[in-house]
Amino acid sequence: MIGIIAELMISWLLLWLFERTNLSVLGFELSKERALQVAVGLLLAASCCTLYHIMAVNFADNSWTLNTTFTFQAVATSLWFTLKSVIFEELIFRGALLYIAIKKIGTTKGCILSAICFGIYHWFSYNALGNLFQMGIIFLMTAVFGLMLAFAFARTRSLYLPIGLHLGWNIFNIIIFSNGPLGDQIFIKSNDNKLDGLLSLFVFIFQIFALPFLGFLYLWYLKTKGSLKAK
Repeated sequence: MIGIIAELMISWLLLWLFERTNLSVLGFELSKERALQVAVGLLLAASCCTLYHIMAVNFADNSWTLNTTFTFQAVATSLWFTLKSVIFEELIFRGALLYIAIKKIGTTKGCILSAICFGIYHWFSYNALGNLFQMGIIFLMTAVFGLMLAFAFARTRSLYLPIGLHLGWNIFNIIIFSNGPLGDQIFIKSNDNKLDGLLSLFVFIFQIFALPFLGFLYLWYLKTKGSLKAK
C-alpha cells in the first residue's frame, strides 16, 4: 500500500512538471458510466479466462478439482494481493506516464510505447531474462494485453476500465484457477496432463487474443453509442 501511495505522489509531481495538471486527468472520479465499465471489464475478463482454462484442461483429458484446504482467510489475502498488484501496475503503465506520452507523441504511439514497456516489465516479474523463447512468449502475451489496457485508458480517459479488465483476468487466472505466483488456490488440476499439437496452439492463441479482441470491441461499442468523448 505504501508503494501505491508513493506512485500517486510521483504521478502528481510528473503531471504537474510536464503538463501543469493534477491527478484528476487519470479519471479517478467515479460515475455510473465508469462503474459500469469496471463491471463490464470484470465480466469480459472473467469469461475469457474461464473459457481458456476450461479448454486447457478438457482438451488434455484433465479436470478442475476444488481445493478443500483453501480457507476464506486465504481467499481474502489473495484478493488483497491481486488488487494491490493490479493497481500498482495500472498506475505505472496506464497512469501519468501514459497520459504524458499521449500528450507528447499521440494516442497510438503512446499506447504502443506503454504496451512495449508492459511486455518488457514482465520479463523481470517472470524471471525470464536469458531464455529467449520464454521472453518472446511473455512479451507477446503481455504486450498485446497491455495494448488493449492502454487504449482502454486513452479512450475512456479513466483507469476504471483497464483496472476492471486487468483485475478480472488476474482474479480468475491466479486465484480461481491457480495459475500464478500464489500457488494452489481455489481450483487445482486433477493430474499433470497438458495440451499438445494443434489444440495447444489454438488454446494459446485464444489466451492471447480473445480478451483484447473483446476489449477493443467494447471500446468500439462505447464510441458508437457516444459514451467516449472526442479526442
